[in-house]
Amino acid sequence: MEEPLTERAVDFSDTKIAFSNKSDKELKKTARLFKLMSNPTLVGVGSILGLWANSLRLPFLDSIVESTIFVQFCGGITLQDSKPAMRKLDKSGILSVLDYGAEGKSSEADLEQTLEQLLEGVRFAATNDGVPVVSTKLTSLGTNEILTKWQSSEELSADEKITFEHVVERLDHLCGEGHKLNVSIFVDAEETWMQDTIDHLVETMMARYNQKRVVVYNTYQLYRTDSLNNLKNAFAKAQREGYMLGAKLVRGAYMDKERERAQKMGYPSLIQPDKESTDRDYNAAVRFCVENYETLASCNASHNIESNLLQANLIVAKDIQKNHRHLNFCQLYGMSDHITFNLAAAGYNVGKYVVYGPVKEVLPYLVRRAQENTSVTGDMSRELSLIMEEINRRGL
Repeated sequence: MEEPLTERAVDFSDTKIAFSNKSDKELKKTARLFKLMSNPTLVGVGSILGLWANSLRLPFLDSIVESTIFVQFCGGITLQDSKPAMRKLDKSGILSVLDYGAEGKSSEADLEQTLEQLLEGVRFAATNDGVPVVSTKLTSLGTNEILTKWQSSEELSADEKITFEHVVERLDHLCGEGHKLNVSIFVDAEETWMQDTIDHLVETMMARYNQKRVVVYNTYQLYRTDSLNNLKNAFAKAQREGYMLGAKLVRGAYMDKERERAQKMGYPSLIQPDKESTDRDYNAAVRFCVENYETLASCNASHNIESNLLQANLIVAKDIQKNHRHLNFCQLYGMSDHITFNLAAAGYNVGKYVVYGPVKEVLPYLVRRAQENTSVTGDMSRELSLIMEEINRRGL
């Protein structure tokens, strides 16, 4: 029998807790920024101009971005710059997931440099109790082209086989360092045309490093029609082969791109037909992870109130320790503080994805944050209404 969502293991409407780490000045600045981002036209034009200016390396761009959207959604330019943000989160009982924001690298030298940044993050995390995880995309360790071709039926050339082995070596180096230093590694999901490659490599690392505890986590995008079954099959495989599964749950990030490609190339889209189907599978995945928490470590990386409430309710209903290391929550830095801070105050394991890196590296990430949080999604209007409620509560 399913536990009802009407139970309230945590109150996400408590704005005093949600914005407890923001001064009056910071709160008003956040309100101004979110009001700007609630305008789809402004966000659309600004995104195009920002990416154009970034491609031309125009000198004025960094200062504009740093003083507005960057400070809201990023911890800093470097790990050292990000320390104050992480310390502030730690004071509220919130963990930090390090996420070096490099994207779209292609040369071997750039990919090796990204690996060094990630290894630096692992070493940093190992000396900071409030930083248990480093997150990466596999496309930061290898090119889209090689990951896509490996998944296709095309045979790799001799040079491509060497290139692919370098990707495997980088991922193994990162996961091995995490294993050695007791730091977990989240590997993000990406587009369907390279996800099978990612799944294969991440499961290989899990078999290698998740024997006694969960170091490596794969990511499941529940807006895919096959992800719930993939999660269950991956768990069954881990049980058969004697390792523990690490699973990060997200709704998904490439819906429009996936549908457009499927239509253009004439194959059935793997994207759910509607939001209700995604929500149904996401919540089923949450239930599956909680039911199997003893041998399956999960991270509910959602900005959806009902999905977070579901997991919190299940933990209470099943009388599981709230801060059990296999049951985690996570949201992006600068977003959904009403979820993160209230979960932390209620005693659950919850973290923020703290993205860092030079402006030119993280701008694509920032553009996505602005675009997905326009009023069209409903998320921004909800966040803005809570911020305004807190401003009014403080009498500002």
